[in-house]
This record gives sequence, C-alpha cells and structure tokens, in this order.
Amino acid sequence: MQFRPANAFPFWVPAIVFAATLPPSSAFGQQQARHQQILQLVDQHAAHFSAISRSIWEYAELGYQEEKSSALLQRELQAAGFRVEAPVADEPTAFVATYGEGEPVIGILGEFDALPGLSQAATPDRSPIVADGPGHGCGHNLLGSGAALAAVALKELMERNHISGTLRYYGTPAEEGGDGKVYMIRAGLFRDVDAVLQWHPGSENAVSNGGMLAITSARFLFHGVAAHAAMAPDRGRSALDAVMLMGNGIEFLREHIPSNSRIHYIITNGGAAPNVVPDTAELYLLARNPSLPVLGGIWDRILKIGQGAALMTETTLDVKEVGGNANVVPIDPLAKVAQRNLEEVGGFRYTAEEKHFAEELQKSLPAGGAGELDSTTLVQPLRRPDLNAAAASTDVGDVSWNVPTIGFNTATFVPGVVPHTWQATATAGMSIGQKGMIVAAKALAATGADLFSNRQLVLDAKTDFGRQMEGKTYQSVIPAGQKPPLNYRHK
Repeated sequence: MQFRPANAFPFWVPAIVFAATLPPSSAFGQQQARHQQILQLVDQHAAHFSAISRSIWEYAELGYQEEKSSALLQRELQAAGFRVEAPVADEPTAFVATYGEGEPVIGILGEFDALPGLSQAATPDRSPIVADGPGHGCGHNLLGSGAALAAVALKELMERNHISGTLRYYGTPAEEGGDGKVYMIRAGLFRDVDAVLQWHPGSENAVSNGGMLAITSARFLFHGVAAHAAMAPDRGRSALDAVMLMGNGIEFLREHIPSNSRIHYIITNGGAAPNVVPDTAELYLLARNPSLPVLGGIWDRILKIGQGAALMTETTLDVKEVGGNANVVPIDPLAKVAQRNLEEVGGFRYTAEEKHFAEELQKSLPAGGAGELDSTTLVQPLRRPDLNAAAASTDVGDVSWNVPTIGFNTATFVPGVVPHTWQATATAGMSIGQKGMIVAAKALAATGADLFSNRQLVLDAKTDFGRQMEGKTYQSVIPAGQKPPLNYRHK
C-alpha cells in the first residue's frame, strides 16, 4: 500500500488534529506534539538551508577537496549553537558538530562531495556549466544541507523542551570512492554513538532498512621489462600481457561466484607505444556483493588471479589504492519508527512550473525510463531490499557495521532519473530537489526526536544490532595504517 499526504499541507493533518484531542499526559499525544513542533522548526529554516544547498551545488567540489562546502556547513552549525571540531581523522574537510551532553548519543550523517564530469545547469536539457567539470549528480549538496537542517531543528527542539542527550552532525567527505567515513570510524569518532540517522537523494520516498552492496576496489599495477617489440621481443616481459591474462581470469571466475556479485574493471595504463613491450600496465577493478564476508572470499580469489597472471608473464604485481565499503546492516526497530515518521511527513506536489520542468527532463531519458510524476507524493511501503536486485555501494555501510543505523530515500530527482547523471545534477540544483530535501529533513528530525525521548527505542535498536551482528566481525579491507587518499583519482 502507498500513502498519500493531505493536499497543500507539509504533514498529515489528521494525525495532528488527533494529537490535539488527546490529554497532555498521553504518551502518544506528547509524541505527536513533539512531531508537530519539530516539523514546524524544519519549515522555519527550510528556505535558508535550501539556499545553502544551492551554494554547495554551485561549488561542486570533488571528494577531499570540498573546502568551501565543508566550511559553509561548519559556519552554519556553529552559528546555530553547535561545537565544531575540525578537521578530524586526517581528512581536511571532515568535521564533527556537537550539541548537548550525556546519553543517548545520536548522530546524523552529512555528505557534500560532487562527481567528475557531471557539471550541468538547472535546466531540463543538457547544458554543462563547465565543460567536463564536476557536478552534484548524486545530490550530495542536498544530502549535507538537509541533514544539517534536521540537526538544527532537532537542536532547537531539545533546547526548548530541556531534552537531555548528545546530538552530533558528522560532516563526512569523499563518499564517492574516497571512503571518508571508514577513516572517521578508525579515528574512533563513532565509538560512543547509540544510533545514526542518514538519508540519500533518490526518485522515491522510502525507508532504507539495510541493503546496498559491499565493495572492494584496487589498482593492479604490473611491472615487466621493456624491449623492442620487433627486434627483441624475447627480452621483454609484458605487463600488458599480465593485465590481459588477469582480465581473462576474472571472466572465467564469474561462473563460479554468487550470481548477485558484480565485478567491473578498466585498463588505465596499457603501455606507451605498440612497438615497445610495456614495462608497466594497470587494471583498475571493483568487486561487489550484498554480503561483506562473501565479498571477502571473492576478493581473495581475485588476488590469486592477479598473482597467477604475474607468475605466467614473469612480471611483478603491486596492489595499490585499496578501498572498500561494507553493506548496510538492517535495524528493524528503527525501520518501523522511520517508516511511521516518513508516512506522517508524506511527500510533496509539483507546481505547474516544476511539472513542466520534469516533463521536459523526462524526454531525455531512455524509452520507458520515465516514472509517474505523482510518485513524489507517495511513500513506499516498508520492505527489506532485494539482495538480488541492482544496487550501489556506500561508506554508510561501514558505519552500520559499528552503530545501529537507519536511513531514508526521498524524491529529490524527477521520477525515472538515476543518480550519477546530468539529469540528477539538474534537479539537485532547483526547487524539486530542495522540496525532497525538506521531506528528508523532517523525517530525520522526527526520528531523532523519538530516539531522544524514548530510551527503550534506543535499547531495542542496540539489541537488534547485536542480533544482526552475531557471529560477524567488522574489518575493513583497507590496509591498517593506510591514510585517507587525499589525492585519489576520482572514478
């Protein structure tokens, strides 16, 4: 079943009216009163943080280079009364903003990195602002700003109602391949957190209870011996041969791993000239699976294929720039509360201008790829992700292996638009994306209010986390001692 909010109201009027009829001593009535207050607080700050999201959209800074974006969010949170610690975890653009003290400790995740090559004006036709420049094709300008909007509203609720506990906003850089959260975990920044809330832009309103794909990536750099390819090929040892043999080995491996796995690679260096036996060649490879332990076994086999290719060609192999993220662990007690809150908030409707924008943008999508425009008004039913369905990867997964974590997707993109496209960049920079961001902020803030006021919910989340992690141990594939790849090559 899908849920539709009342027209022209930011949240469901029947729930608020019902709450007003209950005596103040009613726990349900108190909860609804808090929700009404937190939703109003979000509305009060919505225009300001929409403007902030637009500024970050215009900055469009790549991972670990988000200097202006991070500084802007730090200033806003500091002005709102948060204590800001920056930088952290050896990451120049990472920070933690804190309000309050004591338990529970509730975290909200914020991201703000852009993607290479997706520069785009906020128009429904392909129109780069900077040729080959970066753009917010995953909507992280909305993500970081919406999470900050929720944090500021929640802080004001706590302050006005004398609610105890610690609220933290985590400014997490380089989600797009830089594994920023992994290094923040290693720095101990999540060690005392009871629960984490997060959200992500998308094309529908839904609770994200687990899912995503664990991922491991690395660059396989082979070293051989150069020689004249015609006069003395016998003296050469081809690094390119090693790369090609490794690729062939990967193709044979596909038959013998779980069918819900993904392996993709490119040759980033194939040699300097065809008449020179290549003394260096590189394969850049990513592997994914819904289960972190299963992926670990697959990765061990991939490493053996690389070693075998080196052995066959008498070359040597360096495995470099290892990165990776875990899958997201589901937390059922938090998912139920998050679902109820997202249904209470509901979706939003397009204006006539926004509908025209969306219809024009959908003309650029593949045939049959456009979704129904009224899907932005709906909330999808709570469900566990299909482990055999297509999915992406995120370093939120690593957080979820350490702290009970729950998240939302909200309809910031025109229905049918997928992330990492110029169409996503376009909607992330205008009112459609900003309206979806406000829906997310309200759902995040309402769920945070529930966690601060209901200690049993926190305990239930931690109990379920223990059950989910029984027999499992978190271990990142990133080598111990490896520093954040501040100059990593963006995918």
